[in-house]
Amino acid sequence: MKINLSGHHVDITDSIREDVTQKFSKIATHFPSLISLDIIIAKEHGEFEVELRTNYEGGRISTSGSDEVMYPAISTAAKKLDAALKHRKGQLKADLHAKPSVTREEIAAEYIQEMKLV
Repeated sequence: MKINLSGHHVDITDSIREDVTQKFSKIATHFPSLISLDIIIAKEHGEFEVELRTNYEGGRISTSGSDEVMYPAISTAAKKLDAALKHRKGQLKADLHAKPSVTREEIAAEYIQEMKLV
């Protein structure tokens, strides 16, 4: 997975880049079709805001996290992204299940009569 990391009023150091890579390595293994991830770390009004954006299986997913300290903000955003990706994966899997083809009352009544419950 390619991680595009940028900062707004924040210098991106090697330790920040290493922490981000570590946090998102788990997500990369759980979702191998995830190609790239855009991360923007900004500091505004004394608070760090982390924005994550990605495309997963045709759907655009974006999450954010904020905290007074940068590393908990990154962790919060990573947890939200993991939850959003799981939700999207669940939606895709739900579409694969077989749906009832006919639910009209006349046909349902015929099935009940064939069962001979009495």
